[in-house]
Amino acid sequence: MKMLNQWGLALGALLLAANAFSQVTVSGVKFDESTDVRGTKAQLNGAGVRYKAVFKVYAAGLYLPKKADTPDQVLAMPGAKRLNITMLREIDTNELGKLFSRGIEDNMDKAAFSKLIPGVMRMSQIFSDHKKLNPGENFMIDWVPGTGTVITVKGVQQGEPFKEPEFFNALLRIWLGPNPADWKLKDALLGRPA
Repeated sequence: MKMLNQWGLALGALLLAANAFSQVTVSGVKFDESTDVRGTKAQLNGAGVRYKAVFKVYAAGLYLPKKADTPDQVLAMPGAKRLNITMLREIDTNELGKLFSRGIEDNMDKAAFSKLIPGVMRMSQIFSDHKKLNPGENFMIDWVPGTGTVITVKGVQQGEPFKEPEFFNALLRIWLGPNPADWKLKDALLGRPA
């Protein structure tokens, strides 16, 4: 019986250790090594923190069908993708929506941006409707092939999907484009060592 108990404890410790390796923790936020994006498995490509001056704003994890280390690889990759963002401080979501709109505009040419204006305005409204996000609350931006871009805030899908494939890539360019929100976060999402 004693041997069986020891074996059970050893197995339990092994399972706990295996579980510890299946997550990445960034500023106290845990990102699983893989996730289910609407029925499709995606793996964590990288995770990091968005800083504004010296303040931590949010932790973000990028999930892809397979590893990629350049923005072009990420944007061109087919399959389900997810950007998972968890707040590290309270933020006014109206301001967040404006920052995202500016981030999209700063990372694409004017003609391409003008085609996305209706979607950008709708996305800004989604965030404005929430008033604020508190530390620990999260939102996800998913690309679901055949469905479109799905935005989920605090576990609730926000309206109909955005059908245009270029809309998801425009959103990703906020973090991965030539003028990213945070250069260190860009490197972290691309799995590049700090």
